Amino acid sequence: MRTLLCAGAAPGAAAPGAGPPARADAQAGVRADVRAAVRAGARTGAPRPRRFDPAPARAALGRLLPRHAGQFTLVPDTGAAADTFTVSGAAGAVTVRGSTGATLLTGVGWYLQHVAGVDIGWPGDSIGMLPATLPAVPAPVTRSAVVPHRYALNDTDDGYAGPYRSFEEHQRQIDLLALHGVNEVFVQVGAEYPYYRALQGFGYSAAELRAWIPGPGHQSWWLLQNLSGFGGPVTERLMRERAALGGRIAEQLRGLGMTPVLPGYFGTVPPEFTARNPGAGTVPQGDWAGFDRPDWLDPATAAFGKLAAAYYAEQRAVFGDSTMYRMSPLHEGGQTGAVDVRSAAGAIQRALHAAHPGAVWAVLGWQDDPTAELLAGVDTSKLLILDGLSDRYNRLDRETRWGGAPYAMGTIYNFGGHTTVGANTSVWLERFPAWRAKSGSALSGTAYLPEATGTNPAAFDLFTDLAWEPGPVDQRKWFADFAARRYGRPDAAAAAAWEELRTGPYSTSSGLWSESQDSLFTARPSLTAVGAAYWSPKSMRYPAGSVRKALDHLLRVDPRLRGSSAYRFDLVDTARQALANHSRVLLPKIKAAYEAKDLDGFRELTAEWRGAENRLDELIGSDPNFLLGGWLGAARSRGSDEAERDRYEYDARSILSVWGRRGTSEGGFLHDYANREWSGLVSELYGPRWELYFGSLEEALVGGTAPREIDWHAEEEAWARRTTRHPDRPSGDPYALAAGVAAFLPAAAAR
Repeated sequence: MRTLLCAGAAPGAAAPGAGPPARADAQAGVRADVRAAVRAGARTGAPRPRRFDPAPARAALGRLLPRHAGQFTLVPDTGAAADTFTVSGAAGAVTVRGSTGATLLTGVGWYLQHVAGVDIGWPGDSIGMLPATLPAVPAPVTRSAVVPHRYALNDTDDGYAGPYRSFEEHQRQIDLLALHGVNEVFVQVGAEYPYYRALQGFGYSAAELRAWIPGPGHQSWWLLQNLSGFGGPVTERLMRERAALGGRIAEQLRGLGMTPVLPGYFGTVPPEFTARNPGAGTVPQGDWAGFDRPDWLDPATAAFGKLAAAYYAEQRAVFGDSTMYRMSPLHEGGQTGAVDVRSAAGAIQRALHAAHPGAVWAVLGWQDDPTAELLAGVDTSKLLILDGLSDRYNRLDRETRWGGAPYAMGTIYNFGGHTTVGANTSVWLERFPAWRAKSGSALSGTAYLPEATGTNPAAFDLFTDLAWEPGPVDQRKWFADFAARRYGRPDAAAAAAWEELRTGPYSTSSGLWSESQDSLFTARPSLTAVGAAYWSPKSMRYPAGSVRKALDHLLRVDPRLRGSSAYRFDLVDTARQALANHSRVLLPKIKAAYEAKDLDGFRELTAEWRGAENRLDELIGSDPNFLLGGWLGAARSRGSDEAERDRYEYDARSILSVWGRRGTSEGGFLHDYANREWSGLVSELYGPRWELYFGSLEEALVGGTAPREIDWHAEEEAWARRTTRHPDRPSGDPYALAAGVAAFLPAAAAR
């Protein structure tokens, strides 16, 4: 991205009216259809009633544990403190009491981890190891969340984790978040529809707005006021469908007693707003990574209040009300112009409270934001700062920096959806209790903020555990317990594997990075390549041998434990990471051979590189979580004709490769920002790219000439414009392929 894009920059570094028109009968019918996706009774931001319907939690339990759901009794506990569950019961008859539907599921999650000894992770689970009759709870256990806010989802998650996902996929995500104790979830899908509806009352035609709104893959950055109009135009049909989907997601969250966090309005407008709305004032926002940013409507003007009211009315009609709204004005280098930020912030909050009295404004803590000027203009008791830098830099004092405003300790251990293992988990375990205990602490939550979810089950499990553990968490014990439940029972080889991973990629330190390095197989070819994404680490952040040894241990896990999706994912992911780390050993050797004009050595080493890439593609093709085909198929499924399907496929492909137009890709350094080792990407983009490059170097060696220039953006743009199909189902034996990787890698890599 570049929300979270300036991965290498220090904090604070800059990164690059009238009323609504008359509605036709057909349009009014469309609105009614969209609104029908949300039950009328769900549209309230009122405090949670003491009694609640546990049916949504029971339905989620049936989805999560279809063979064992009947052995749980879920009891609404009207007398319990907020965010509290109690687990008790005999074998085959487990009772969970909780203060909300989501908390009931959190209690079930605690039981699965600590009593039944299995894991439902993201991704992968070991529930197939559960006995027919669930074990008894030795003694009743009560847990309460230690912080009131357990927030989840980065502004970029919809773009990088799947902009074309189905309701069932979003529902699964909600089930997992509830199971792991989250209570506030950002809902971005369909957020374009209130803009589309409201702005038609301020001088814009439907066609103009459809051209201004980006394709779904890039809408995350439009909502952050970074860009517009790329990957589109979108159709009204698609916007209606996405709005209906977003409404269902919001309702699903409300049904479980979770808070749907909706985008708020802070002033984004299309070009020429002042010309079409006399008296309004706008501030050009300049450039963001090669894109012209949308203008910012001065919140102090009357036009802002009118447009904000129209926006919130249209949003309410589809998504209902909430008690929390996400807004980050002036994100990553926004221009204030002559606007007084303090007054603007106050006006933004007043507009929010006019529509949703008392609602909390959630703002991202990133670079210099939120500034002292913004904080001075608002009621900070109705603000929550989602700290995206908690585990990244040292010497952080959030109380001093933010004047005592409430904040949530956050983590962004994944940028762009990279398939790389690891996280600064030791930093989490040190800072969370220390920051809570300090005098005058304003820490009031956790914020789970990877740029793309669904890539790192150990990090997801551990970070979400923080909010529910009454005392300090011992990292070594936690990983040992995780290894046991991850595959359904204790196993010495599994324990050894996860101990290697704990001391390696899961014990990286703070200071500059919160993410591990990416792979050179996915990098734009160069003999001096040190990473694929410009904004990511340039070297190994842990000893490579830890992953190589973990692979050997995982291959020795008891055969009876190898049938779970958790084991298969971890095995493939660890073998993939071992190969990725090997790319950093192999490329310098290729460079040395080329510079020595050793043609035979160069050919031998580049053949080894190609062999590694081929193994990599076969390996990741054996697990459903590493397939390009599903990503592309989902995008195409949303089009109504071939041209629309091609347009959405380009939206989905470009976010993974060129990201945007040439100026964005090259000048903004966003090409390969969302690189990932997926089957299909390796075989069709990354592998051929390196093959073309090595071919040019070999020609130069043979002919004694300089290598020919290659226009990489043109190559990558051509790939993004393709419509080739790829498998959406895995093939091959993951164990055999991982064993082949272990045999392929040199023994020295394990030292």
